[in-house]
Amino acid sequence: MARGYLEGPAAEEAQRRLDELARGVADEPAADLQAAVYGCTEDDPEPHFLGWLGEVDPDELFASGAAWGVTVRRTATAAAS
Repeated sequence: MARGYLEGPAAEEAQRRLDELARGVADEPAADLQAAVYGCTEDDPEPHFLGWLGEVDPDELFASGAAWGVTVRRTATAAAS
């Protein structure tokens, strides 16, 4: 019956990963975060993406009545290659 202990290659890989995490080495580059504007519109009353902050003004969208429930969220974007 297995005791839950790692042995062999699995133990070596686990230890290598723990060592990398301790040094701050990441397997994948971190995604860039960008401010995205979400809100509800007459066409789609569920919260959805309206545009990127800077390209759309959340205050103007709300004040004009074009959107409500407007929020700005940090959204991961694909990292440029």
